[in-house]
Amino acid sequence: MRLGVLDVGSNTVHLLVVDAHPGARPLPAHSHKAELRLAELLDERGAIAPGGVERLIGTVRDALHAAEDKGCEEVLPFATSAVREATNADDVLARVKDETGVDLQVLTGGEEARLTFLAARRWFGWSAGKLLLLDIGGGSLEVAYGIDEDPDAAVSLPLGAGRLTAGWLPGDPPDTEDVKALRRHVRAQIARTVGEFSRFGKPDHVVATSKTFKQLARIAGAPGSGEGLYVERLLTRASLEEWVPRLAAMTGGERAALPGVSEGRAAQLLAGALVAEGAMDLLGVDRLEICPWALREGVILRRLDHLPEVLAGA
Repeated sequence: MRLGVLDVGSNTVHLLVVDAHPGARPLPAHSHKAELRLAELLDERGAIAPGGVERLIGTVRDALHAAEDKGCEEVLPFATSAVREATNADDVLARVKDETGVDLQVLTGGEEARLTFLAARRWFGWSAGKLLLLDIGGGSLEVAYGIDEDPDAAVSLPLGAGRLTAGWLPGDPPDTEDVKALRRHVRAQIARTVGEFSRFGKPDHVVATSKTFKQLARIAGAPGSGEGLYVERLLTRASLEEWVPRLAAMTGGERAALPGVSEGRAAQLLAGALVAEGAMDLLGVDRLEICPWALREGVILRRLDHLPEVLAGA
C-alpha cells in the first residue's frame, strides 16, 4: 500500500510518501515539506501565534493535496514538541481538524524517542547489539538505549536547536557570553539524565538521526547525500569540539556556505552543535554513526507491524 506520514515538527511540516508492505522496508516515493519553524513562532505566553496557526493550517492542507495526488491510501499525521508544548495546543489541534479534517496525534517525548529508536534498530539490525540513539530536533533532544526494538530507557529534553537558538542566541554572530550561558544550560540539562543510561553499561553502537547531526557530520568531512544511503557517515567528538568555536564565530550566512548546510537551518547549527557536543561528552561517546532513518520511518514501521492484524480482522 502507499502510505503518507505527515510530520508536524518544530522546524518543518514534512509529508513523506512511501510504498510499504509488511516485512519489507518502506520505499520512499515522494517528499513534500515546508519550513514553518513553529518552535520560533511562540509568543510570550508560549502559544503559537495566530499567524503561525494560519500558516500551519495552510501547510497541512497543501500536504493533504500532495498525498492525494500521489495516491496515498492512508495518511498518518502526528505532531511533536512545538505543538505538544504550546500553551494553546488544544485550540490549535481543534482548528487544524475543523479546517482540514486532519486529526493530528501529538506524540509524547517518550513516544518520539521510542519510535526513532525503532527506526534505528531496524536500519542497523540485531548485529548492532546494545544501541544508544541521539536525535536533535527543532524543539527537543531525544536519547534512547536498548538491545531490543523497544528501548530500556528513553528520555526527551527541551534542547532542540530551534528552541535554543530563539531563546538563547539572538546575535548574528552570537555574543560570546550567550554561547557560554547556553553551553552551561545544555550540559546541566543532559547531566540530569546520564544516570538513566550509564546503569546499562557501555553501548555496542552509538547512532544519531536528524538534520542537525547530518549537517554536523557533513561539515566534519562525512560523505554528502550524493554518495547514497548506504555509505558510512561518522561524527567524532574530537571533530565536533574543533567545529563548535568555529561555528560560534560565524554568521548564519557564513554557516550556510558550509557543505551540506541548508540556509534555513544555518542559524540553528551552533545550538545543535552545542547539544551534540554536550551529549557525546557527558554520555562518554567518542564517535557515532549517522542513521538515515528517523521518526517518520519509525511511525511507518509501527503501522506496518499492525497491518496484518488489521487485514486479519477485515
